[in-house]
Amino acid sequence: MTHQLKYKQVGFSAIEMMVVVAIIAILAMIAIPSSLGSIVKEHVNAALPLADIVKEPIAAAWKLTKTLPADNKEAGLPDADKIVSNFISSVEVKNGAIHMTFGNKAHAKLTGKVLSLRPAVIEDSQIVPVTWVCGNAKAPDKMTLKGENRTSVAAEFLPMMCR
Repeated sequence: MTHQLKYKQVGFSAIEMMVVVAIIAILAMIAIPSSLGSIVKEHVNAALPLADIVKEPIAAAWKLTKTLPADNKEAGLPDADKIVSNFISSVEVKNGAIHMTFGNKAHAKLTGKVLSLRPAVIEDSQIVPVTWVCGNAKAPDKMTLKGENRTSVAAEFLPMMCR
C-alpha cells in the first residue's frame, strides 16, 4: 500500500501580497493629505489666542473715545514684529483691525498668510462691547465692521467662526 502524501501550500502568493500592498498605498494616499490639513488648522487655532492681548486696548479705546487706534503705537502696543508666537511673526493694528501674519514655526501653507480680526461695533452705543469678527465672517446683525479684511489664509484651513 502506497500512501500519497499531499502537501498544502501555506502562505500568500506574490499576487495576493501585491494586492495588499496596493490597498495600503491607496489608503495612505487618502490619509496623508487629510492629516496635513488638520495640522494646518491646529496652527491657525493655536495662533488665535495671541490676538487677545491686542483686542483689549482696541476695545477700551472704542468704549472711551468712540475711535479705534490707527496703529500699534496708538493702541499702546509694541511694533508689529515684536508681537510674536510659535506660529505668528507679526501682529499689526490698522484702523482697529488686527492682522496676524503667520511665520516662525507655522506650516509652509500658512507662512506669509494673514488672518484678520475686525471689530464690530454699534455706532451709536459705545456701551455695547466690541465683538470680534474673524477672517471672512460677517458682522452680527445691527453691528458695523471696522477695518479692512486682509485674510489670505485658505478658507479650508480657517475655523468655522472665521468663514
